[in-house]
Amino acid sequence: MAPMGIRLSPLGVAVFCLLGVGVIYHLYAGVISSRLAAFRTRGKVDLKDLLAVSVEAAVLGGTEVKKVREENDLKEKSKGKTKEGANELLTMGDLQSHRKMFNLISNTFPEVTVNSEEHDNTVDKAAAWSRDIPTDIRDKIEGGKYVPAESITVWIDPLDATQEYTENLVKYVTTMVCVAVDGKPVIGVIHQPFTGFTAWAFVGQGSNMRPRPSYTVSPPKAIVSRSHSGAVKSYVQEAFGNSTTIIEAGGAGYKVLSLLEMPSSETGSMDKADVYIHVTFIKKWDICAGAALLKALGGHMTTLKGEDIDYSGTPVNKGGLVASVGVDHKALLERLPNWDPEKH
Repeated sequence: MAPMGIRLSPLGVAVFCLLGVGVIYHLYAGVISSRLAAFRTRGKVDLKDLLAVSVEAAVLGGTEVKKVREENDLKEKSKGKTKEGANELLTMGDLQSHRKMFNLISNTFPEVTVNSEEHDNTVDKAAAWSRDIPTDIRDKIEGGKYVPAESITVWIDPLDATQEYTENLVKYVTTMVCVAVDGKPVIGVIHQPFTGFTAWAFVGQGSNMRPRPSYTVSPPKAIVSRSHSGAVKSYVQEAFGNSTTIIEAGGAGYKVLSLLEMPSSETGSMDKADVYIHVTFIKKWDICAGAALLKALGGHMTTLKGEDIDYSGTPVNKGGLVASVGVDHKALLERLPNWDPEKH
């Protein structure tokens, strides 16, 4: 009851209450909005952020790779042998790069599955994303592309072309990160530590790479492994003829880059190929980033039988691979002889 002689206006009370609600909304709207947004995106990952982290991880890993090589402190040892009998080497460059890359991605996205070629018990809780998004990614890629964390598999190769790294053939060396969603390659990052160049792509969104203006397939220049070649040379010649140019090179990442148009500053020592062929077992951390790059540019990476490769589950791809861009991939496959990598 109002004091004697004073009557409260219902309209005035209503206006006062509305003003109070407005003040409270103004003060807390940001908090409420951010909490609602956080609730809606809980358990989800923005792929633009994951692309930026992937680039940062590849560059940080590359810094370690270059440092170890320049200090000549490789401490190399064998992890075992491949199915073809080649040594699988491990160096301090592999380990130091793995620690940087794995911990950065795992700390930033703890709900995401991260598979690395290397395994190490060193945990670095301090490894944190700088929150920096490179200018070209910020300009070309839209944010807000959220996917459930459980649908993501990240494949990292802390040092691709370890054999060549030990021989100081550093042009073949890369660090790579790939993001697969429901087994499909969506983000690919290939970093060259000794030039500082980083290729990246986000399927359906954009890339800093592009195909070359033209390719030759009659016969093509085929790029193959120099250290895990198996019988690939005779296989390629049976498919395309004895006059086919065969380029032996290290590193799956390098081989994919050889199919693409490189910036003029990076072309000096790069090979240029028309197709990449591999006829033995190969791990998914070796090829997933390249598959995403090619897919983003309209290219293909399939098994020798033309099957898409599932980038979830087991790390081994047993079907060999054919990679191309800017050509008729189906026509290439039709020229290949029958081959079962599991029987060779």
